Amino acid sequence: MGYLISWDIVEWIRTSEIPRNHTDGPADRVFGSWIREGHRAKDRYNAKWSMYDYPIPPTVCPKIQVEEVNRCQIQEWYPKFISVSIKTLIHEVPETFVQYLSEDGPVILPHSIFGEDALPRRIHNPEEEEDFKVSEDSDDDSEPTPSPSFPEFELAIKDSIKTLGGAVFPKLNWSAPKDSAWISTTGNLRCTSFSEVTLLLKSSDSLVHDLCHAYDSCSDKVSSRPPTFFLSLRKWYPTFHPQMEFRCFVRNQQLIGISQREVSIFYPDLIQKKHELQMLIKEFFTRNVQQKFESENYTFDVYVKADMQVKLVDFNPWADFTLPLLFTWEELQENLNGDFIQFRVVESQGAVLPGLKTAVPYDYGYKPW
Repeated sequence: MGYLISWDIVEWIRTSEIPRNHTDGPADRVFGSWIREGHRAKDRYNAKWSMYDYPIPPTVCPKIQVEEVNRCQIQEWYPKFISVSIKTLIHEVPETFVQYLSEDGPVILPHSIFGEDALPRRIHNPEEEEDFKVSEDSDDDSEPTPSPSFPEFELAIKDSIKTLGGAVFPKLNWSAPKDSAWISTTGNLRCTSFSEVTLLLKSSDSLVHDLCHAYDSCSDKVSSRPPTFFLSLRKWYPTFHPQMEFRCFVRNQQLIGISQREVSIFYPDLIQKKHELQMLIKEFFTRNVQQKFESENYTFDVYVKADMQVKLVDFNPWADFTLPLLFTWEELQENLNGDFIQFRVVESQGAVLPGLKTAVPYDYGYKPW
């Protein structure tokens, strides 16, 4: 049985407003004209805009090559860095499932061969919750849309979830569906079933990049999408602390910048730990990344565990669509020789940036923590 998700909840969740009249400071550096023009998520929903209809920030970074983008696909880099990354299992995605994700229209979840529901609490209490409606209850006299089914793919995903401890977060070639976390019962990307994984993927606007626009920034673009898609299931760690994730900027194979990844919160302890963290991350880069990742210019994200062990989380191209966080791309472009490393954290409560979960999703390496 398929479930038709009411647009009421979509309209409700998209009413958060990006601050208006904020024309100076770190928030403007990140969001530029989006902040100044005060676009609202609800406006985007009402106009049926896609993420690519928003004003595009001025181009600062040079055009990149297809091979640079391809290197940042998780199925490409993970096997080389498996010993220093988080546990991940990768599946080739059937083309029928890719077509399902690409289709417009209401979100109709696939039939589960195990009878699993992505939102059981809501769906099984229609009298209390009307956000989700069973398609048969519609007043429309037309035949309900049949539910798709991917039994072999579902079985493979179920086995991998079990292998990874029972909970994972999903990611396609480049992107994780962080923008659709609101639709889950937990409010994050924690998934325990194929149905939950599918709901997040199908509800995400960020994944449009992977599906249709992967090579738009490439000077040698010959296709809009890769020939094959992969779904990565990454082990869910409930003890994750967002203040310990950092984005690192590499220019000419030299580490030139490190930024706090969660820029919407002030963490006082980070100021005191900056020097120690910088030394740890620099050593990790020198030992594990610098001579192994082929691109000259790129970014990579790391997580520093409680025992001060550094784990590799992701790679992103050196390109305008990758969030510079507490930097600007102009600043990063100026430090061409990598003469020094700048480490930036939010220095005070008043310096935080808008929350990235509800901001315009132009960083296709968004993390799902």
